[in-house]
Amino acid sequence: MRNDHRQLLDRREVLKSSAAALGSSLLMGETMDAYPKGVNTNSRPSDLKITDLRVATIVKPGPSPCPLIRIDTNQGVSGLGEVRDGASPTYALFLKSRILGENPLQIDKIFRKIKQFGGHARQGGGVCAIEMALWDIAGKVYNAPVYAMLGGKFRDKIRIYADTEESKDPKIYAQRMKERKEGMGLTWLKMDLGVEMVADTPGTVTNPSDLNQWQMSQLPHPFLAMEVTNKGIAMLEQYVAAVRDAVGMEVPLSMDHLGHLGVKSIIRLGKAYEKYNLSWMEDVIPWTYTDLLKEISDESPTPILTGEDIYLKEPFRVLCETHAVSKIHPDLATSGGILETHKIGDMAEEYGVPMAMHFAGTPVCCMANVHCAAATQNFLALENHSLDVPWWSSIVQEGVSTPIVNHGWIAVPDRPGLGVTLNEDVARQHLAPGTGYFEPTPQWDNERSWDRLWS
Repeated sequence: MRNDHRQLLDRREVLKSSAAALGSSLLMGETMDAYPKGVNTNSRPSDLKITDLRVATIVKPGPSPCPLIRIDTNQGVSGLGEVRDGASPTYALFLKSRILGENPLQIDKIFRKIKQFGGHARQGGGVCAIEMALWDIAGKVYNAPVYAMLGGKFRDKIRIYADTEESKDPKIYAQRMKERKEGMGLTWLKMDLGVEMVADTPGTVTNPSDLNQWQMSQLPHPFLAMEVTNKGIAMLEQYVAAVRDAVGMEVPLSMDHLGHLGVKSIIRLGKAYEKYNLSWMEDVIPWTYTDLLKEISDESPTPILTGEDIYLKEPFRVLCETHAVSKIHPDLATSGGILETHKIGDMAEEYGVPMAMHFAGTPVCCMANVHCAAATQNFLALENHSLDVPWWSSIVQEGVSTPIVNHGWIAVPDRPGLGVTLNEDVARQHLAPGTGYFEPTPQWDNERSWDRLWS
């Protein structure tokens, strides 16, 4: 027994001395040939500081600008984030002075400092982009994928859904949907089907005559006096019937862009589409009208979904508490970033509400969504608006399978952080005209104001 006890003590001493030597060498900045693989020798977390924020704006067909940001640190570790598609990179740049000098690993602290500068729809883009980049840095420093830092993953691959280019010929539209299923392997489909598809046929849509185009685009749905007739509904049904005949009843089918219709027209459409077993009708009216959404949800047998324009968890809680919608779909580049969206999913789960996720950017933001979706139990499916963009997957390299969307699924990467590295050559080919590739931004270093929200 004495010999066994001495051997145990000897092993403990060896481990102590080894750990001390490793720790000492890390603190002194020395190099060693054989560190444990989980140790990032390029960073000292407690001394990490943000030194810069730069931008490179990628343009997808549409055109749809997608501003990427890069946050640099004093230890050579950088993180990538993305402002929501269609938003200005200024939303992120004017926050630069507020994060310079901060330790990027203090993600929640920095988020609480800057979240007051975000807002619904594209206005939350800067806050969300910075939050993504901070998670990317943290993962690289701690040698862990983002999903692991959120608590682990519930799934190894993420299900994708996508819309399809419309056609006013129901048979052609149905064939395109069938190609999404059989050619691309998608197991969840979405079709845009607005009243404009039938509006050129007399007797299908009631329109106001005294509003100009600007007024039509700015007024919320209930104030437009636009309604669909029985004839219009019957014609719209022909599209859904053709698609269901082509793809079958088993694959989930969602619907978006119905038009700026009144509440009663939406309810009538929801009843007409019941036989086609749609997964949801999306953004039927602005999400701010909770009572009206509740009225629609109560009367429509077709589920209602909203959420891509909502910033932060609290408005989602109102929708879930009242069951004003059947499902939610935050856009991570609007909703507050990775952790806030994860919190939104967990909150919705408490009310029995599942979460799909809206996404329309580059693979950088896509991977942020993938990590969040992997770590959120009530997740359903992630949107992708780039299945027909040939260079989309090649804008990143290392750490992801190619193509990124493989037969309707995205594999969750195990590399540290978001798990992607930009392919500079491809990214430079698709920059917004007249813009640079992560050029210095010293003009934003000292942008300040009195930010406190209370006296």
